[in-house]
Amino acid sequence: MTKREVVMQVLEGNRPPYVPWSFGFTQEAKAKLQQHFGQADLEPLLHNHLLKLGSDIGFFADLGGNLVQDVFGVVWDRSVDKDIGIVKGCLLPEPTLKGYTWPDPLDPRFFEDIPERLSRYGDRFRVFQIGFSLYERAWTLRGMQNLLMDFYDHPTFVRELLDAIADYNIAQIREALTYDIDAVYFGDDWGQQRGLQMGPLLWREFIYPVLRRMYAVVRDAGRYVFIHSCGDVDELFDDLIGIGLNCFNPFQPEVMDLPALIAQYRGRLTFHGGLSVQRTLPRGTVEDVRRETRRLLELGRPGSYIFSPSHDVPKDAPLDNMLAFIGLVQQQAGGPA
Repeated sequence: MTKREVVMQVLEGNRPPYVPWSFGFTQEAKAKLQQHFGQADLEPLLHNHLLKLGSDIGFFADLGGNLVQDVFGVVWDRSVDKDIGIVKGCLLPEPTLKGYTWPDPLDPRFFEDIPERLSRYGDRFRVFQIGFSLYERAWTLRGMQNLLMDFYDHPTFVRELLDAIADYNIAQIREALTYDIDAVYFGDDWGQQRGLQMGPLLWREFIYPVLRRMYAVVRDAGRYVFIHSCGDVDELFDDLIGIGLNCFNPFQPEVMDLPALIAQYRGRLTFHGGLSVQRTLPRGTVEDVRRETRRLLELGRPGSYIFSPSHDVPKDAPLDNMLAFIGLVQQQAGGPA
């Protein structure tokens, strides 16, 4: 059975031959592994089951001085966060789209390496990624504080902004669907450590209808819907399943009861994540990592689970802790110890 087939078994609520996995690393954490293994390309060693396609946020312009610019024109300061960064400035200082020029959703840079990657990793489950897919894209353009106030003060503008973002995403999704992909992944953080940033009423009024429209394009094409949303968002799971969600990431143990949620939703929703990047990986011992990894693998054996840390592995995770979970996950699949 290929990696692709194993993931499909999991998504369909069936018991897989082993628990599949797919994990990522921040630049600093990745560098530790590269130095340890003595090679830059870690994929032949990690054996991830998800093949990530596209350029999720669209960071294509390096401005120098730790500044990068995404395709929407937003400038990010990476002097602290080397992987994403912090928004610098505000492209939409007023609640209007007048004068703003939207980027081209069919920019060839999002798609140009897909054929080569499909050829190279054809046994994996293929996921086209759209990062900052709605709410996050809106606040990076408008400013988070401004947008949260706009929900009340300028609701017509918020709807116009979210619909325009969705139109952009849908155009990109339709192009991605011309390739042999299996799923579309939408990244969009709605949660805090406790509850939603905008609260459930505003989420259902503004976010939910637009998600339904975007997810429908993927599901009508017979593909799977994956989402990423950090924080305490499990109150939304039934709503999301109702509009076509198949897989949820990052499944944070600090804010969610992992055993209870897997038991409640197994067969209806697959979870991807679970190993703490806030506590266990950076501050736990090797045995702590092994114990938590074994617990998650046991929870996932009946299906509806893809193993991963609950976000990209942070820079302060010790090398031995990273090697511990990588080794155990591969071992349960019959790979290297």
